[in-house]
Formats: sequence, C-alpha cells, structure tokens
Amino acid sequence: MSTQLQFRQDGSFTIVQFTDIHWKDGSANDWRSDALIREVIAAEKPDLIVITGDVIHKKETPQPLIAFRQALSAITDSGIPWAFVFGNHELEAEVEPAQLVDILQQLPNSLFETGPSHIQGLSNYVLPIRGSRSEATCALLYLLDTGAKTKMPFGGTTWVHRNQIDWYLRQSAAMTERNGGSPLPALAFFHIPLPEYNEIWDFRICYGSQNKGIDSPRINSGLFAAMVEMGDVMGTFVGHDHLNDFYGDLHGIRLCYSRLSGFSGKAPEDFLRGARVIRLHEGERSFETWQRLDDGSVLSEVPVHLPEGIDRFGKRLLGAVVEKNEKGEE
Repeated sequence: MSTQLQFRQDGSFTIVQFTDIHWKDGSANDWRSDALIREVIAAEKPDLIVITGDVIHKKETPQPLIAFRQALSAITDSGIPWAFVFGNHELEAEVEPAQLVDILQQLPNSLFETGPSHIQGLSNYVLPIRGSRSEATCALLYLLDTGAKTKMPFGGTTWVHRNQIDWYLRQSAAMTERNGGSPLPALAFFHIPLPEYNEIWDFRICYGSQNKGIDSPRINSGLFAAMVEMGDVMGTFVGHDHLNDFYGDLHGIRLCYSRLSGFSGKAPEDFLRGARVIRLHEGERSFETWQRLDDGSVLSEVPVHLPEGIDRFGKRLLGAVVEKNEKGEE
C-alpha cells in the first residue's frame, strides 16, 4: 500500500461510508447518486472513503465494467484514498469478479487489496492508521468479504467463513503483540450484516430505523465472538438492507448500518439516500458517527428504539435492558 493513512494534527480521522449505489446504465437516477457522493465528500472532507459493496446492480446493468467505473468516478475524482469491499451484487452480476478486481487495482487512490488467496472472498485486508506525529500504527480498519447467496438448501446469504475468521484472529493478535499486548482501536467494514444485528434490534436499545428485514446469514460462524475475544474492534459498518440505518451496542461493540447511497437501488422515491460518517480520535477507544443525507441535512438526532424481544424462557426483556443501559451496563 503506497498511500499511508494518518491521523490529522488535531488527532482526528474521518471516514465516509458509501454503500449500495446500485449503478445501472447511466440514467438520471445514477447521476443523482454521483451528485450525492460529490456533495457528501465536499461537505465532510474525509480522510478516507469506504465503499461497502453493491456499487452496480446484478441484473439491470447491461455493461457492468463501464457502470462500475462510472459509479466510482466521483470518488476517484476527489483525490481522497478509498477502500472497497465486495457486495453480493458484484458477485452475482454478469461479469467475472476478477475483471472488477483489475479495475479496483488500476483506479487512482485505491487502497483495495484482494487479500490472501487461500481464504474465502476477494476483499479481506487490513488498513493501518498511523499516529499524527509518528509512524506507529494507532488504529486499524478491517475489511471483509461477506459473499453473496448461499447454495445451501436453507437459502439466505453466505456467512463469513472460518478461514476468514482465522485470518482476522492472526492479524489482530499480531498487531496486539506489536502494540505491547494492548489491542489497537479498530473498526470493521463489510456488506452483509452479522446475525447479531438481529439481536441488538430485538433485545437492546437501538438508535435509528429498521424499515426492512435484517438479511443476515442463517448460520452464525462466530466472527462477532472472535471480535469480542480479541478486544480490538469497536464498531462494525454494513449496508445491504437499503432502508435500515440503526446502530446499537452489544458486548462493547457498536453494530452500525448505513442506508443506501444510490438512487437506482430499491427504495421508495421519497426515501432520502445518504452516507454514514465516522470520526476516530487518536488514542481513544471510541468514535462518533452520523449520517449526511441527500437533502443536505445531517442526521445526528435519531429515533430511539426500545427492545421488544422475548428471550427463550418467554420473558420480555424490555425493563431489564433499559435499566442496564441507563446505568451504562452491558
């Protein structure tokens, strides 16, 4: 990686996440997506842009290679470093993923890596962020490929595979060792939400909206548990379910959605598209996050969703969870 990410002199590092652009054929809606991306970048002036998949549409994109370049043009024009993880639509489109990899590796300011060839997926890599006044790594960004539809008879999406989790564990352990045994603050970006996104909506206080079902894998392969055990990841960021933009905390990790960024993606016409903004602070195990929407507004005050789930013993968890969250307990 030739470009080195680094905290600013004021100790901040800002990331903009775009997801689910769903560029089709250069129609008016596609160029509305382009305008939104340019407006968000101009307003937020991020240090890094992360695209969490579904840049193109799988069935309604007649020229996927052209569409892929067009969809990314606003990002490459910005001159800002950017990273990308595959979504299910890239993997299900009428194009070989290797052709998209070639484009990703050629475009300017791209930090994209395919990752190790012996593990599942084409976008598993880690990006270090250096300190503002040193070359030491002060934070990490993990990017993971969550695949597409499973071919198993029970259906749904694929899950993060064991060899990917093992890869994450090795990366995390190595960076913790280099940091004198203390886990570095880290974030993780991928396309499809983990099963734990269902848990936080059902049993925890969440902030934001769920306007679509949570399409997480029907197999829980243990990535979240691995992150809890390693103690480095503070937050995860996904897309996939276009109309969801909530976040909630579980065992010390904040699980965040971003609503879709593209006007050609499936959503009501009056649903505001947007992007999620994340700000890290050097030396702190915390982050701020908000959304910037296509009408120019900043969405920082969001609806509070109280848990309505019932545990396996038939007990409603609302009162207990609310009381614990108010006390700052997990």
